[in-house]
Amino acid sequence: MPGIHEFWLFILSGLLLNVTPGPDTAYILGRSIQLGWRGGAAAAIGISTGCLVHVFAAAIGLSALLMASSAAFAVLKLAGAAYLLFTGIQMLLSRPKPLADVAVQGGEISLSKVFWQGALTNVLNPKVALFFLAFLPQFIDPASPTKVAAFIALGLTFIATGTAWCLFLAIAAASVRRFFEGHPGAYTRLSQAAGTLFVLLGVRLAVSER
Repeated sequence: MPGIHEFWLFILSGLLLNVTPGPDTAYILGRSIQLGWRGGAAAAIGISTGCLVHVFAAAIGLSALLMASSAAFAVLKLAGAAYLLFTGIQMLLSRPKPLADVAVQGGEISLSKVFWQGALTNVLNPKVALFFLAFLPQFIDPASPTKVAAFIALGLTFIATGTAWCLFLAIAAASVRRFFEGHPGAYTRLSQAAGTLFVLLGVRLAVSER
């Protein structure tokens, strides 16, 4: 698509970030174990819906900000770089904890409630907005007249790959959970690889030109 460069690197980075276990992974696995694959699927779709809100909001806000002034661009660039560097270093230095055990509560919970919990958790999380603002613009040509469309296309691509992975988690919840609990080294290496990627992208963003 016009306006996007290094799409292969974006896909590779997105896949690595998607498969790195985090709070969303724990939520999906917990609901899958509690309610079956339908519960995990409802959680995954809810999380993706929350991400959609951030993508469109960021695309509109980013467009307005970049059109405002060079100073605004510089502030956004440095803030995004700082966020990526901080997150990356934190992932490299911290020792990832195993996915928390999720107790199966008595009583039923509707799939719609599972969906809205996943969606609202993401919509109300400012870190998700910061992630999209810091990550996606690096793969957009600043001289392109279709920057907003390119931003949305990248966001939808990232969400599509993430949703596919999350649905896989929902279906294979028990096996995936057993794997990470039985292979803590794999869990740690995934987190460190993602941290290294964040640091490299942060440095790249910091030295980029408008």
